[in-house]
Amino acid sequence: MQTLYKNIRIVDDTQDFMGCVLVENGIVTKVAELIDEPAYEIIPAYGLYNSNFIVRDFTGENVVLMPAFTDLHAHFRDPGFTYKEDLESGCATAIKGGYTAVNLMPNTNPVYNSVEQAKEIENKAKELFGITVNQTISMTKDLEGINFSHLKNLKKDEILFVTDDGKGVQDDTVMKQIFEICNEKNITVMSHAEDAKYSATDMRKAENEMTARDIRLNKESRMQNAKSNTANLIFKSNLSSHLHFCHVSTKEAIEMIAQAQKEGFNVTCEVTPHHIFATDEEGNHYRVNPPLRKQEDIDALINAMQNEVVFAIATDHAPHTEEDKEQGAPGMIGLELAFPLCYTKLVRSGFLTLSQLVKMMSTNPSAMMKLNKGKIVKGMNAEFVIAELEQEYIIDVFTMASKSKNTPFDGISVFGKIVETIF
Repeated sequence: MQTLYKNIRIVDDTQDFMGCVLVENGIVTKVAELIDEPAYEIIPAYGLYNSNFIVRDFTGENVVLMPAFTDLHAHFRDPGFTYKEDLESGCATAIKGGYTAVNLMPNTNPVYNSVEQAKEIENKAKELFGITVNQTISMTKDLEGINFSHLKNLKKDEILFVTDDGKGVQDDTVMKQIFEICNEKNITVMSHAEDAKYSATDMRKAENEMTARDIRLNKESRMQNAKSNTANLIFKSNLSSHLHFCHVSTKEAIEMIAQAQKEGFNVTCEVTPHHIFATDEEGNHYRVNPPLRKQEDIDALINAMQNEVVFAIATDHAPHTEEDKEQGAPGMIGLELAFPLCYTKLVRSGFLTLSQLVKMMSTNPSAMMKLNKGKIVKGMNAEFVIAELEQEYIIDVFTMASKSKNTPFDGISVFGKIVETIF
């Protein structure tokens, strides 16, 4: 089976042009300004053709073809909290938002402590929905911050990530030993940077203090001194103990991460759409963790994006019921909102090019998850997203696929409507 995408704007991290993409059996086989097709009848973009060769001609359509997105940080609440979200609704909302790969956090009930648990949900997702779900496992058993013995039995390269997302490991000795194990086994540590001593009184200090500590401990745990740019080295198999910071939100934290990268240490980070779209000012106190910050923090994060200190944009998709939110549960949904929020804030405002945005939403996170996607080039999987960039629309949570509707962005106007996810 071959499909030709014709006369469409093609954008990935290195290219932006009007052209054509030829796909055969799910793999990109050619990308060019013009590709000749067999003499079959050409029909409109959303129609069909002949049984062995499909031509989708987008002439006159104001649409863009991009590599489908990859989310490094999401919560599907399955098992244990499936009244908020489950595998089925989570995958549906991912697909609707343009994502064909998601990396799930382990703070479920029971907690994902083992490779066997992780593989079970990964295989189920692939079988039922066809998208890639990677399940992280806990750094400490049941996220209690103490026992990490289960990590010692892992084989090298058996899993991609460990994290105690939602809490963070408070004990320095425990965390340093986790770094040492993960360095040996080539596992990425995803840090939820929050020093619990300050959580009740100063969430800025909580993030900053833990960011500094994790960088220091990572340096002490046999970290290699890379001489070149870290982002170009992190996927070399001999460069281990990769430290990745989740949902960075303060100017001080991003500055510390930038400095560690300049020193050659293997440190990357992600930011969320909500932390670059909204401040805590003007009465906006919607609870997320870490909290919404000041405009100066947003400015620092955007500057870090422009300078490639930020490696990825991740949603931290955190579904809750209305009752959960009333009781103070932190978090918001994000998979269906990420692209329009980021496109509206970052690209239409002139801070980033669309190619730069694609790099952080698709190319980089796909590479970090070791997937054959994230670029529109020969040999890559044909996992695409089609968006109408100039279509302005109002966010309506009741049209979303997620079970939960918890977002402060309901009712706002955005651009960049996802119209199709192809995989």
